[in-house]
Amino acid sequence: MTSRSNDPVLILGGTSEARELAVALVGQGRETISSLAGRVKDPALPQGAVISGGFGGADGLATWLTANRCQAVVDATHPFAQRISANAVLAAGTTGTPLVRLQRPAWEPSGADRWTMADDIGAAAQMVGARGGRVFLTTGRQDVGSFAGVRNAWFLIRVVAPPEGDLPQQHLVLRSRGPYRLDDERQLLREHRIDLLVTKNSGGEHTRAKLRAAADAGIEVIVVRRPPVAPGCTQVASSAAALAWLDQVTGQAPDSTKASS
Repeated sequence: MTSRSNDPVLILGGTSEARELAVALVGQGRETISSLAGRVKDPALPQGAVISGGFGGADGLATWLTANRCQAVVDATHPFAQRISANAVLAAGTTGTPLVRLQRPAWEPSGADRWTMADDIGAAAQMVGARGGRVFLTTGRQDVGSFAGVRNAWFLIRVVAPPEGDLPQQHLVLRSRGPYRLDDERQLLREHRIDLLVTKNSGGEHTRAKLRAAADAGIEVIVVRRPPVAPGCTQVASSAAALAWLDQVTGQAPDSTKASS
């Protein structure tokens, strides 16, 4: 696919990195369209044009890329958004559209952390069932149902939007959106007498404070490993690196006249 200077860049978004990239691209005068899955009510919106609700799978995305003469795709979705990322790889390959994966670095344990790694959500639920206790569950609303069968634990379930599927028998749902402060996370653990934290290795700073609070309190953390990035997919770890990649694959410099208008 041959790109033109006014062809759009598509950002598959929903993360802080996606919003940072949209700010940079719009500031440079580039045509930018951000796509949100539409699963969260009142999401934080990026700059530039926004579409919501998905494309209808890989075929739908390929059709959209062709119809809109998209010059490049930046997959800046959540590190665990496997289906969207897989569709992006298929659609980009079908249409010949350059694709890069913008993914924040994973968290790494320090000497004070008590981490137990789980390969997936199902394995994490089995670990919780083996331990019981009072659990702080922060894996996202779509995964709560995996813990519904755990009867020997009480769950504090923190989500942005209402959880999907069945809920554990003993639970309290706490709806809130990060970023979170360390002192607040410490207070939350004390208030609910938490003795086990369950999280995905999402990375980033917005929700890192819970890990520090758990380490300070000597609380075990079950950490779900990230799925691998699709083979052959270029990966970058920052919006600045994504911008450099875009310059390289499109052969276009930012429109300084438009950016300063």
